[in-house]
Amino acid sequence: MDLIKKLEDLSVRFEEVQGLIADPELVKDQKKYKDVMREHRYLTELMELYAEYKKVLSGIEEATVLITEEEDHDMKEMAREELKELEEKQPVLEEQIKLKLIPPDPLDEKNIILEIRSAAGGDEASLFVRDLWEMYIHLAERKGWSTETMEAQETEVGGFNKIVTSISGSFVYGTLRWESGVHRVQRVPATESQGRLQTSTATVAVLPEAEETEIDIKPEDVRVDVMRAGGPGGQCVNTTDSAVRLTHIPTGIVVIQQDEKSQIKNKAKAWRVLRARLFDLEESKRQAERADARKSMVGSGARSEKIRTYNFPQDRVTDHRINLSLHNLPSFMMGNMDDMLDALNVYAKEEQLKDVSDLEG
Repeated sequence: MDLIKKLEDLSVRFEEVQGLIADPELVKDQKKYKDVMREHRYLTELMELYAEYKKVLSGIEEATVLITEEEDHDMKEMAREELKELEEKQPVLEEQIKLKLIPPDPLDEKNIILEIRSAAGGDEASLFVRDLWEMYIHLAERKGWSTETMEAQETEVGGFNKIVTSISGSFVYGTLRWESGVHRVQRVPATESQGRLQTSTATVAVLPEAEETEIDIKPEDVRVDVMRAGGPGGQCVNTTDSAVRLTHIPTGIVVIQQDEKSQIKNKAKAWRVLRARLFDLEESKRQAERADARKSMVGSGARSEKIRTYNFPQDRVTDHRINLSLHNLPSFMMGNMDDMLDALNVYAKEEQLKDVSDLEG
């Protein structure tokens, strides 16, 4: 059986990886250490499933023998019941293993820079940006992730035209990678006196945060300008040259950072955002080269792609890529998004599995 053969090969690799971990020299190479530890975590989970699978197969064999050879009627009946349970469990376990056989993307472990911008809808769109941002902050709190606001462009009504936040912790990009795209809200705005339903949109971009060693930016390719901060609030606004603008000349990407009073802090934040945007650009190019596989994924993550609708009158949130609707919108907006996020990740893996099967076929 192909599945058993693959699992046996991986169990051999698991032994090799355990040997590598035991080698004290491994820690000296931090990149290799991280890669090996990531592979060890992945294979450990897979081997646990494999052990359970072997137990099920062994139980099916034993129950079949009992039914065939046992003369005691009660024992036969017990064996039949056990066989039925195990035969129902087998395909479920096989599906879990097949999904797990797709190795995790190394990017999944990365921290992210989350950018949310208002699109169509004026003031209401800016309020929706705040709602989305708070939703992700609630999720981060529940998961024990750390958050830091890097840029916030507030509006007079209390919303945001744009807000940029870094989120760090375990499996952040892997959890939120499918959130990029256009989010649409349908509700009666607080500012609407006639009680009319309005549709507004916001764009979300989830950028994996790059380490300095992962993206090579030539100093001569970046123009650094310092200026006086503009916008509402703060004693330092228009009094010191604390704002920083980075322009990456080859790509035309511009990053402006002015939230901190310190020019040094603004510059450090701006470089983090620039690295993330350039890293994301490189990843997008690599994904475009694998266009055939990409077509079957849950979405391109392009900002122009409408991915989800939040319908308040109907208490419904719908993800259009997987046709999943949940009727718990207030809870969802409080960051209880796991059902949706899990469904998106499972769907993406299933589609990936189809691509692999097609290639093997």
